[in-house]
Amino acid sequence: MALKREEILLLFDVDGTLTKPRAVIENDVKEFLYKEIQPRATIGLVGGSDLEKMFEQLSGREILDKFDYVFPENGLVQYEKGAEVGKVSISQYLGEDVIKRFINFVLKYLSELDIPVKRGTFIEFRNGMLNVSPIGRNCSTEERKQFYEYDNKNHIRKQLIDVLKKEFQGVDLTYSIGGQISIDVFPNGWDKTYCLRHATKGTNFKEIHFFGDKTDPGGNDHEIFSDPRTIGHKVTSPEDTKRQLIELFKT
Repeated sequence: MALKREEILLLFDVDGTLTKPRAVIENDVKEFLYKEIQPRATIGLVGGSDLEKMFEQLSGREILDKFDYVFPENGLVQYEKGAEVGKVSISQYLGEDVIKRFINFVLKYLSELDIPVKRGTFIEFRNGMLNVSPIGRNCSTEERKQFYEYDNKNHIRKQLIDVLKKEFQGVDLTYSIGGQISIDVFPNGWDKTYCLRHATKGTNFKEIHFFGDKTDPGGNDHEIFSDPRTIGHKVTSPEDTKRQLIELFKT
């Protein structure tokens, strides 16, 4: 690839792309990114989780120094060159009455949902979205894997989305399946493409590449993967991400 570093932007999902689901990044992937890719391209993270969860998976606060852009919560919180430069609020956008009605409905629905295991933290309130987990985010790694397999067979999360779309059809909301145990709920247009508003401002990128695993319709990488401003790369694992990067920069 003949483009200069300031002419190409690579944006990476976290779970399933740079790490295994809710796992810590492997050293070989991290070293490859920092030593082989970072000198050759502008790099950024765009994840559905909040910044603290990014820290947990990607070796702490060093990501703010190593990555040119860090976009937690689909880019609704924006960091550039280590400093927070912007943030939006779902509570201000929707209003407390809508937020309260939504939370009350979800908790009632989940209380009546019969699944093999339930733990705690069924709704996580973030700056730009609500994260809803039928099993609860306090589940163990093994319980997470078991729920993912159960959900693949019984479509618990898809059914939840269908119910929410019907109940809140008059509210400006989008629903997407992310990771193994939850769905993300946010205003229309507040998907991962939101980060492009900031990343393209005052820049001269000739190419923007996005790497993610949940790229099919309904997945939380789909919108940015299929956006005409990006070149989308569907990956299946951190190893596959590394392989595709080697292929991309092959000279």
